[in-house]
Amino acid sequence: MRFTDGYWQLLPGVSVLRPRLVEQVDQGPGRLVLHCPTAPIRHRGDTLNRPVVTVTVDSPAEDVIGVRIEHHTGRRPRRPSFEISTDTDVDVRVTEDEETVTLTSGGLSARFRRDAWGCDFLAGDRVLTSSTPRSIGVVTDGEGRSFVHEQLGLGVGEHVFGLGERFGAFVRNGQSVDTWNADGGTSSDQSYKNVPFYLSDRGYGVFVAHPERVSFEVGTEVVSRTQFSVEGQHLQYYVIHGPTPAEILKRYTALTGRPATVPDWSYGLWLSTSFTTEYDEATVTSFIDGMAERDLPLSVFHFDCFWMRQFHWCDFVWDPATFPDPAGMLGRLREKGLRISAWINPYIAQRSELFAEGAENGYLLRTTEGDVWQWDMWQAGMGLVDFTNPDAVEWYTSKLKTLLDQGVDAFKTDFGERIPTEGVRWHDGSDPQRMHNWYAQLYNKAVHELLATQRGADQAVLFARSATAGGQAYPVHWGGDCESTFVSMAESLRGGLSLGLSGFGYWSHDIGGFEGTPDPAVFKRWVAFGLLSSHSRLHGSSSYRVPWAFDEEAVEVTRLFTRLKMSLMPYLSRVGREAHEEGLPMMRAMVLQYPHDRSAVTVDTQYMLGDDLLVAPVFDLEGWADYYLPDGTWTHLLTGEQRQGPGWHRERYPMDSLPVFVRPGAVLPRGAVQDRPDYGHHDGVTLEVRELADGQSTTVTVPVGDQQARWVVSRSGDTLTASAEGTDRPWRLVLVGAGGAPSAGVSASGATSVTLRQPAG
Repeated sequence: MRFTDGYWQLLPGVSVLRPRLVEQVDQGPGRLVLHCPTAPIRHRGDTLNRPVVTVTVDSPAEDVIGVRIEHHTGRRPRRPSFEISTDTDVDVRVTEDEETVTLTSGGLSARFRRDAWGCDFLAGDRVLTSSTPRSIGVVTDGEGRSFVHEQLGLGVGEHVFGLGERFGAFVRNGQSVDTWNADGGTSSDQSYKNVPFYLSDRGYGVFVAHPERVSFEVGTEVVSRTQFSVEGQHLQYYVIHGPTPAEILKRYTALTGRPATVPDWSYGLWLSTSFTTEYDEATVTSFIDGMAERDLPLSVFHFDCFWMRQFHWCDFVWDPATFPDPAGMLGRLREKGLRISAWINPYIAQRSELFAEGAENGYLLRTTEGDVWQWDMWQAGMGLVDFTNPDAVEWYTSKLKTLLDQGVDAFKTDFGERIPTEGVRWHDGSDPQRMHNWYAQLYNKAVHELLATQRGADQAVLFARSATAGGQAYPVHWGGDCESTFVSMAESLRGGLSLGLSGFGYWSHDIGGFEGTPDPAVFKRWVAFGLLSSHSRLHGSSSYRVPWAFDEEAVEVTRLFTRLKMSLMPYLSRVGREAHEEGLPMMRAMVLQYPHDRSAVTVDTQYMLGDDLLVAPVFDLEGWADYYLPDGTWTHLLTGEQRQGPGWHRERYPMDSLPVFVRPGAVLPRGAVQDRPDYGHHDGVTLEVRELADGQSTTVTVPVGDQQARWVVSRSGDTLTASAEGTDRPWRLVLVGAGGAPSAGVSASGATSVTLRQPAG
């Protein structure tokens, strides 16, 4: 929301109150309350008819400082609110002198001036960002609406990232962003997953703890500041210190929720019926058998919308004309070693029997007049499940339990963005503006918790489209409706990297694109990208995505990269564990891994898959790829060729390859199985050594249930040494040479040490 006409003037009809000084400071346990008049106080008369801004400062966790700015404090709390995890034992220190008062938590301090409004957020003596005398505003616009805004300073060369899954320019500087979930595809400035959190490469992040619309002006309202504003009488935000982007994300996800674990089988290839295509059991079986006949490993088969009858979405009843024996069919598919995913959404069509049932029992959202809220967009006369009603949650999930009993393993929780805000009343009295984005949280939480209860916490997985802050707790999320072009492939990647910088650990996208039918070249390049993503799904709109629908080379490319991903499961399972335990995304923007490399921080056409693999998808019809390598000697995963960083490289790649490089000094664990993701990843694992410097030591871990197998690999002169603990299974240490093949190797088993000669130099 913009309030000014240039730097000096306000927009017509706009008035602003600003704190001018700190008149009094009240201290409570671990907090400060600053009373800030909106004009200088020269004598007692100046206290009359004078508004005061109240600023409350506290710390919910170490290195996190919360700031609440209020005008009138007597307003009733509005719900829902973001769920913030707090540490009651955090050490908060307050120091005062004649000029300033400072609150410190860990290495982060907020220092306030007394004589004129101003706040510096500091890491030690270094100012990270500041609130200036013109930063805070209590605004009334020409329509009488109230807003509160804050503006935090931007430094020279500072970059801002995040704000959810956004498909435009990766760096947020110069953008105006409203966090408002919308079904806008990937080719617009709208987003399915809006998160009011941004991350700066200057060593801090900011979380604006409002689920309603938050307006961000990143260097647009004032070029030197990031402004954020909400409608109402108060604004709550948290400044989170790093110092690195990775540490910021760890602290942010500790506040708002860490991603749940996902089952190993979910990392395999998912194949979909696609959206509006014609299919029945014979079609589905032909796809699955076709994958097996072509030696294409398949882990999950997904039934999209039309597994239900038209005009009945969602009643969770299989269309008897195409699936007369759903339980039998699902049993036959599971006998082939497959998991089953089914499409759902939270909208109940008027024609469905569930509509009358939900309306009668108060399970559907109602208008302020007491009628069921309805419209005809998407499904004729559809209503909306009211997830603020615990009975509605129980009712809705009971229908899904029937599907689980039939043999379904996962749900694609589609939609959840088209949530009305005018003329509606939620069961628990929630504010409609706040419920718009928060609805996705309740929807995905209900389905994920059902899966966790019925299948086990380590087996629950969604394929969700909409989310907001905290939604990372219910993975996996995919990027939504993209076009079948190289341009859309690149915009999808930008969205995924932005979501990863907003606290989400896992992410996927429609391989080949959703809208239209991709050119075979687009499909094959997208396959490589998709199978080097956290989760991998072949899905489209009006056309199938089986590889042989394109050409025989597409089959070969799909086979190569699917088997490659399966072999990487010892590595990927560890990276996924980090997403769950530390809040770091599996697919990491370059700024997350290399924040001090000025050439890397803004790159949005490549990413780190975990900390050891750099992936640069090919977005060019002729196969040209431009990619950046940070400092060191990087080794191509497939060919063993080496490239030197730091610097840009431009090379042409065949369809069966792309820039995918192993980080200098990394030892990559490779699995003994290439046809499925759910196997004993430590059993028969191969530790691939490509570029380990003399005197260097690297630790490799592979999850084994709740424990882990661990190897320490070191080089001294021309000798490689590896020792294992936490496993009694066979393993192998190899030195990989040019061409990507082992040039030397030695096998071991149990908690043993082995040595291997490596040529010096």
